[in-house]
Amino acid sequence: MDKTSAGRFFEDYRLGEVIKHATPRTISGGERALYQALYPARHALVSSDEFARNCGLASSPMDELIAFHIVFGKTVPDISLNAVANLGYGEMRWLAPVWAGDTLRSVSEVIGLKQNSNGKTGVVWVRTKGINQHGATVLEYVRWVMLKKRDPSRDAPKTVLPKLADVVPAEQLIIPQGLDFSAYDFAQAGEQHRLNDYAIGEQIDHVDGVTMEEAEHMLATRLWQNTSKVHFDVGSRPDAKRLIYGGHIISLARALSFNGLANAQLIVGLNGGTHVNPGFAGDTVRAWSQVLDIAKTDRPGVGFIRLRTVATKGAAFALRGDDGKYLPDVLLDIDYWAVMPI
Repeated sequence: MDKTSAGRFFEDYRLGEVIKHATPRTISGGERALYQALYPARHALVSSDEFARNCGLASSPMDELIAFHIVFGKTVPDISLNAVANLGYGEMRWLAPVWAGDTLRSVSEVIGLKQNSNGKTGVVWVRTKGINQHGATVLEYVRWVMLKKRDPSRDAPKTVLPKLADVVPAEQLIIPQGLDFSAYDFAQAGEQHRLNDYAIGEQIDHVDGVTMEEAEHMLATRLWQNTSKVHFDVGSRPDAKRLIYGGHIISLARALSFNGLANAQLIVGLNGGTHVNPGFAGDTVRAWSQVLDIAKTDRPGVGFIRLRTVATKGAAFALRGDDGKYLPDVLLDIDYWAVMPI
């Protein structure tokens, strides 16, 4: 009996199938330190217990993208080990903070299938939940991934395309219990700009750049226990390059956005995200953002800001060409909600 697995291929999925992913992961404070070593991450609420307590929390939660990476990484062996590309995300909500000492596991349900016209690949949609040791869901999202077929001669499954919301409504966003910005310390946060200082349509060049290195992106991907072959094995791609994990670029873009958005303290929802073009070691990533919306909440001093953040190797504010297609320098385009003091 063969005791190893080559991973799943497109024809191995069934609509409605529920997949319980290995391996549960207990998070320590070292996770935060290593995350900040990998990315220029410095938002105050996820960096300082004292700052967090001043904002009504018991201590500083883990960076919200740490939760995402861990939950996502568990799904890779079952969902995207044989992926051609991770295509996008939607309907993502952070439902509860993750703290040092929490143990996370992941569960996914197959909600959509579509074979591509070439007959060699297909797209699978899954809804994934990250669940803590108390059985509470801390994160949920939909993602869709293009997978190889093991046998191109196999018949295509019935096409089912899930209907996804374009935007997570502000009233469905969850603010961490106790969060209160009425005594917010702008000096310690790093900038004076509050929600009322931003205008819908405003664009922000985050100025700084980070050149991605082979060792760093592989260390990061191993940290999240992401086993996708294309990130490690040069034999997995025709160009013999290691593809940089898209989540690594998400974290870089979020960290770079500190310069101009230091007070966008926690991401609470992601409306959509696209890995536009592949990233490789040696690429220098820069980021820019646009304010898409602003919403009030019933929490003291707390509001929501909806942002589009773009990671690019090119110029700020350049996104699409005259043909309407993304420019080749664009790596990532994400649309998300964050909490910000009013």
